[in-house]
Amino acid sequence: YYCCHSVKPALSNCFTLISDTLMKIAAAKESSPLESRVAITPDSAKKFVAAGITVAIQAGAGLDSGIADSAYEAAGAAIANTAAEAYAGADIVLCVDTPDDAGVALIPEGAILVGMMNPLDPKTSFAALNARSIHAYAMEFLPRISRAQSMDVLSSQSNLAGYRAVIEAVSATSKTVPMMMTAAGTIPPAKALVLGAGVAGLQAIATAKRLGAVVSAFDVRAVVKEQVMSLGAKFVEVAASSDAETSGGYAKEMDEDYKKRQAEALAEVIKTQDIVISTALIPGKPAPELITSAMVASMKAGSVIVDLAAANGGNCKLTKADALVKTENGVTIIGYTNMPSRAASDASPLYARNLQTFVMTLMFDKETKTLKVLSDDELIKGTLITKGGAVVHAALIK
Repeated sequence: YYCCHSVKPALSNCFTLISDTLMKIAAAKESSPLESRVAITPDSAKKFVAAGITVAIQAGAGLDSGIADSAYEAAGAAIANTAAEAYAGADIVLCVDTPDDAGVALIPEGAILVGMMNPLDPKTSFAALNARSIHAYAMEFLPRISRAQSMDVLSSQSNLAGYRAVIEAVSATSKTVPMMMTAAGTIPPAKALVLGAGVAGLQAIATAKRLGAVVSAFDVRAVVKEQVMSLGAKFVEVAASSDAETSGGYAKEMDEDYKKRQAEALAEVIKTQDIVISTALIPGKPAPELITSAMVASMKAGSVIVDLAAANGGNCKLTKADALVKTENGVTIIGYTNMPSRAASDASPLYARNLQTFVMTLMFDKETKTLKVLSDDELIKGTLITKGGAVVHAALIK
């Protein structure tokens, strides 16, 4: 590694020089059986190739996203038979989720890995990455600033998660969503409640409204009330004695008094709903329990709960990860942990574009067509989690 002041004094920005040869970027088929997305699409591959970057992708990596190998070849990417062949000589490996240990072992030692790595999950291990001295960048840690919006994988994927959650709920319920007037009588519209008005929640509200539901929404952050109401939903408000939002725009964990009043308010609303979409998460902590067993028991037969927080323990007491639960009183609880993957044909292009922008903006010298990481940039500092065989992110160092 070299500093630009000793290598190219004329450059004002400090960068880490990784390679003096043309860059190679690679991706393989995701190792998780629940993952249908892919980190490189023909569109992003075409842009990389046009910039002078070599692109390799494992055969069949895009099939679950509706992308044939021939589409990659037409974009100028090389098709490799195996992940090992795709990774060979790669400067940067792009992923959706961190490869399993066997996959990490195939990545060239000292290479860069960019993707979603679930870094705050206590079960996440960085041992395999450190054994290979991988420079890993967790896109979940991307600072939430204006110039990072085009790289924000959480927002692009949460949008689709919110949309898909409503589609899953509608598919599982026997209730017609819009109001219908027929000669035999009028069918009232479905009632939908969205818990959490972040990116996923707001998209769920908009989707449910478009389908004709009467929508209500709850969030501990009173600041989102205007956004909720602008989408035509009613805001379920519980007054808080302190600010409920972190500096990063996330919800804070509330005190016990607030939780009690919140539970009382939600219990009254939930029992009248046909659809409940829950999206509440607190970074680095288990998902808050918002829907108790008693609340589920009070719901009508045929009602549906879609718990987008299932991967973090769930907002509903009865949620089971990656399962569909049918309660004794006829309520369906859907706990799919990877909702964006269920819309992979659109999720992959958005995700790949996020990564392509991150790499081209922060890791590539357009003049020399070589890999140069702007190591002093706050986006790089904010996302780098492992380097040189050690965990380096402040949020992960105990």
